[in-house]
This record gives sequence, structure tokens and C-alpha cells, in this order.
Amino acid sequence: MPIQRGMPVYKNKPEKQPEFETTSDFQTGSTHETRLHIDAHTGTHLDAPLHMVEGGATIETVPIADLIRPCRVLDLTHVNQAVRAGDLAECDIRPGEFLLLKTQNSFDNGFNFEFVYVTAEAAQLLADKGIAGVGIDALGIERAQPGHETHKILLQKGIHILEGLRLADVKPGSYLLIAAPLKLTGIDAAPARALLLEEEPGQR
Repeated sequence: MPIQRGMPVYKNKPEKQPEFETTSDFQTGSTHETRLHIDAHTGTHLDAPLHMVEGGATIETVPIADLIRPCRVLDLTHVNQAVRAGDLAECDIRPGEFLLLKTQNSFDNGFNFEFVYVTAEAAQLLADKGIAGVGIDALGIERAQPGHETHKILLQKGIHILEGLRLADVKPGSYLLIAAPLKLTGIDAAPARALLLEEEPGQR
């Protein structure tokens, strides 16, 4: 997601909007410089366990090799409201996979309070399958879960969570994922530039 003023942010909360502060320009100095004020969960980002697990690991502990790897985009654009266990049961999910869930969210231009999310039961299915990571095209992988069950089920199993993906123009199938988060330390998330590369058969 482009990080810019007025971009979609979680629940349209003003405090989550990014701000760009010009600290030097050519009227006040010899260079143009900008200070960023952004939430760690801005746009496309990776959650660390600390986000939902007290005492959980922080973002710098995520091995970068876990985020440069094959992945599979699943077409779930037919799903309404929530991705449920039954929606995933037919997807031939294999242990160690990194899955990206393409839903109706990818076609929203603003924040949709009724965004498609992953239920706790679906998260448990993913955890039981032993996947390595999951991404979704919403700014949250859960919605209206007071206990944050979906996050906790996944993060407590060491399953990486990418949120805020933009998959509208991406066809279902296999890709090489590159989703390197900013190298921040000691916190619960970091923005990431997520790329999907098509690979020729047998390239890896």
C-alpha cells in the first residue's frame, strides 16, 4: 500500500494517519528533508508476536529468510464477511507453506469496517496444518474479536502475519514472496514492501 496522507488506516482513526514533516527545504536550508511520523502497523506490514502476546518476540527477531520464500496466493474473492475453516479446507494446504489470502478486500479503496477477516476456527486450521505464514489484503487479519483469538492462535505457533496486502491485480498461484520489513528493533510490527515475483518452473 502506498504510504501517504489520507491513506486507509485501521478504523479511520486520525491518530493512525501518517504525517510527513518537512524539516528542511530550499527556503530554510540547502537540502530538502522529511521526518516521518507513522504507526508501525501502517499500510502493508508484518506483525511480531509482541503485538498480541505479552512478552512475545519483537520484530527484529523474525528471520529475513522466512520472508523471502515461495508462497501461494489463494483466491477467496467469493467469500463474504469472513474466511472460515470450510473455505480453507478445499485449498490443499501443506505444512510449511506461506499463504496469501486474496479476498474482496483488495478491491476496497478506503477502509471498510466490514472487511473480510479470518475466523478463529480458520486460524486454528492453518495452525494445525503447520503453515509458515499467512497474509491478507486487509489492515487486520481479525475483526471484532475481543480476545484477539485469530492473532494469538497464529502468533503463538510462530506463524508470521502480513497485513495490508494489495492483491487486486494478482492471479492465484505460486510466486516468490519478498516481504522485508523495515529493520526496526524492540517493537511489535514494521511496515514492509511486499513483492511477488513469478518464477519459471524449476528456477529454484
